Amino acid sequence: MTLPRFHPVRLIATWFGSGDLPKAPGTWGSLAALPFAWAMLSFGPNWLLPAASLVVYLVGIRVSQLYANSLGRPDPGPVVIDEVAGQWLTLVPLGFTSQKLFGSDLWGYAAGFALFRLFDIVKVWPANWMDSNLKGGLGIMSDDMVAGLYGAICLGALLMLL
Repeated sequence: MTLPRFHPVRLIATWFGSGDLPKAPGTWGSLAALPFAWAMLSFGPNWLLPAASLVVYLVGIRVSQLYANSLGRPDPGPVVIDEVAGQWLTLVPLGFTSQKLFGSDLWGYAAGFALFRLFDIVKVWPANWMDSNLKGGLGIMSDDMVAGLYGAICLGALLMLL
C-alpha cells in the first residue's frame, strides 16, 4: 500500500516530493538538497552540514525502509533521502575553506553536485558492495554516504589545488 502524498514518511523519504518528479529521481533529490546545504553553510557554523548529513543518514535508514516496504520494492527510485545525505556530505569541504572555485561559490556547489552524482552512479568500492549486499534502509542509505565521502575528498582536493 502506497503511503498518501503528505504522509511524513513519504515526504521525508522523497525529500518533499522531489523523488516523485519524472525521470532521474536521484538527480532531482540531489538538486533539492542544494538550497538546504547553501543555507546551512551560509548561516550556520561549520559543523552544521556534516552533522545534518549524519542525522539525515540515521533518520533515512528508518524512513527509507518504511517507504520501501509500503511500495513493496527493496530500493524504490522515489526514495531520495539517501541522495540528500550523500550530497550534503560531498559539500562539507565548502564550509571549511574560504577558497572559491573560479572566484565563485556557485562553481563549488556545481562541482560538488557533479562529483556526488558521478560517484553515486559509478558506485566505486565499497559502495557497489554495499548496494548489492546491505539490505533495507541501511543498504539504501550507505552506498550514497560512500559516494558522498568520495565526492567530499575530491571536492576538498579541488579546492586546495585551485
